[in-house]
Amino acid sequence: MNDNYHVFSDGRIERQDDTVRVVTDDGEKKYLPIENAEAIFLHGQIDYNTRFVSFLNQEGVAVHVFGWHDHYAGSIMPKRGQTSGQTIVDQVRAYDDPDHRLELAKAFVDGSIHNMRSNVTYYNGRGHDFEHVLEELEDARASLDRMGTIDETMGVEARARKAYYSTFDDILPEGFVFGGRQYNPPNNEVNSLISFGNSLVYANVVSAIRATALDPTVSYLHEPGERRYSLALDIADLFKPLLADRIIFRLVNRGQLTIDDFEDDMNSCLLNEGGRKTYSKAYEETLDETIDHPDLGKKVSYQYLLRVEAYKLKKHLLTGEEYVPFQRWW
Repeated sequence: MNDNYHVFSDGRIERQDDTVRVVTDDGEKKYLPIENAEAIFLHGQIDYNTRFVSFLNQEGVAVHVFGWHDHYAGSIMPKRGQTSGQTIVDQVRAYDDPDHRLELAKAFVDGSIHNMRSNVTYYNGRGHDFEHVLEELEDARASLDRMGTIDETMGVEARARKAYYSTFDDILPEGFVFGGRQYNPPNNEVNSLISFGNSLVYANVVSAIRATALDPTVSYLHEPGERRYSLALDIADLFKPLLADRIIFRLVNRGQLTIDDFEDDMNSCLLNEGGRKTYSKAYEETLDETIDHPDLGKKVSYQYLLRVEAYKLKKHLLTGEEYVPFQRWW
């Protein structure tokens, strides 16, 4: 099992012999055993130097940096776990082939809607009546076959997500009002949680892609662009409902996160440090949860599933085997 480490303190992070040390502004020293680390997440104001970066590159550990509004700012990625010119060529060919790209884009949306529907199904009947939302999600999913462009396919995804988000105000307790998705910056507690959770999922998918020979900037649903790993956006959409959203529902409904865990800052609403720690701890625990995988014939963690998803896509591109996106089955 590979671990993720989250650093919220202000100070500096540095190599210390064969491990990593965080020295906070008040002089406290914390050591991170990184021999089994997948990535380090920097949430505070942290200084680091090239010696630290070189050491993590040697150990194959990524660094994900979160900036203002705790928004994902970028990653320092170690050298690739694998390299394959043929994989990159086939990946780009699939992007350049309009029919192939559309096929993959629809697969990502189909899987995303299935996993959104899984969450809604869970709460339907548990004090909620979401039959109309389930019908909307099924209608959206069925309409994918009729879509002839990437823009139309993204429109289906947006319609499904709007229907899905309409359930949040009913699922969450009084005091947590959603009212629709808004970000850059998030305007309320629920949007703040969604943004933070989605950023963690995205960063973990970036790490998962690094273990393959895939190029994280060549994508199919989201348009490749500057300064972002757009393939991670494609894959992360599959897992946001199952990781980010389920954690929100659990923490808020159990009172583990309350209104006191947020703060207002320049017309935005953000998790405070305590809230980020609570969410990150629950997120890492969820990544470590294991499920019986029917195809692999063994128990696997969500963290492992992220890597499996990247390998499935790579296998499709190299062999032509059908790519079937991850869909919650239990």
